Amino acid sequence: MSRYIELQTVEESTDLGAVLRKGKEILLQGFNWESHKYDWWENLEKKVPDIAKSGFTSVWLPPAINSFSPEGYLPQNLYLLSSSYGSEQQLKALLQKLKKYKVRAMADIVINHRIGTTQGHGGLYNRYDGIPLAWDEHAVTSCTGGLGNQSTGDNFHGVPNIDHSQHFVRKDIIGWLQWLRSVGFQDFRFDFARGYSAKYVKEYIEAAKPVFSVGEYWDSCNYSGSVLEYNQDSHRQRIINWIDATGQLSSAFDFTTKGILQEAVKGQFWRLRDPQGKPPGVMGWWPSRAVTFIDNHDTGSTQAHWPFPSNHIMEGYAYILTHPGTPTVFYDHFYDGDDSVHEQIVKLMEIRRSGEIHSRSSVRILEAKDNLYSAVIGDKICIKIGDGSWSPSDTEWALATSGQRYAIWQKKQ
Repeated sequence: MSRYIELQTVEESTDLGAVLRKGKEILLQGFNWESHKYDWWENLEKKVPDIAKSGFTSVWLPPAINSFSPEGYLPQNLYLLSSSYGSEQQLKALLQKLKKYKVRAMADIVINHRIGTTQGHGGLYNRYDGIPLAWDEHAVTSCTGGLGNQSTGDNFHGVPNIDHSQHFVRKDIIGWLQWLRSVGFQDFRFDFARGYSAKYVKEYIEAAKPVFSVGEYWDSCNYSGSVLEYNQDSHRQRIINWIDATGQLSSAFDFTTKGILQEAVKGQFWRLRDPQGKPPGVMGWWPSRAVTFIDNHDTGSTQAHWPFPSNHIMEGYAYILTHPGTPTVFYDHFYDGDDSVHEQIVKLMEIRRSGEIHSRSSVRILEAKDNLYSAVIGDKICIKIGDGSWSPSDTEWALATSGQRYAIWQKKQ
């Protein structure tokens, strides 16, 4: 508990920017693993009015730069805004449309690794001749075949990993991030954040000043064989340590909550209350820095590395869209599911706003057993998830919405 109290004190005493203070963000992940096969920037541009009307404040876009792989996660020429998602012109039209509708564009920042253009030390493609940021082998970590220093994080295997300890590398990355801001990206998502020290993320955020940042610090939850353990404190602590090391300037995806929630909805709702009576993910310890989600392009989509059970999607959204943290909606659920899912998610987002739920809202858990979870969030919202029968006993609550295995009440005015 001491860790939680300490973080709360830090929270109250530090000015970390308007967006983090207000805590009213709702993110849309605006792509999946297959999006590169379509005219993606054009597709998204058509959807901007609906995205804005639904209440999203930021759209996370796939990597917008030249990449060795069509999905964008093997970058090469960082200054080339032509990608499999569309041309530079189409991207800029999308960014302009988002700006017009007052929705921020989030850039996917892939700076753990970079594919070389020419062979260098050891016969490996670890030089970047002939393109902007024409680094030599000293920009690549020694553990991935370069002449730089040892990595300050975990290796992304099979490709040259960037050595962020080199001053010239950081100077160039900062220049590039500032350029992305000038192009029209306002928010940053740091890919594979385990790959390099969080102190560099702090430096990059301080220099480029994104409005909102989130890191992908993804490692495995605690399992006994194939069974998820009840206590995931060490897992969420690692994510919290990463956030702390960014100078608290970045939020992080709440992989702990995802891992627990996707087991809980299968009839194990006892998992949603930790031994202190709080939510069991990063959300329960540092909600203003927890970015909650159900699935993304890695865990779901066609990769399906760690998918949320498809017949429980709405229970998942009922939970994250009524609870503290910063919720993220996945493109596939919002636009590729049936219309009723889109409508239900929009309704939940409306209730979040009208119920004045924000990233730091209080949670009072009332029930957490096999087939039932219920809680009061803030002082205006009450929720029930699961097959178990439950409703608030006071007459001051009115049903706001309900769906398969969930119901939400709002306090009467």
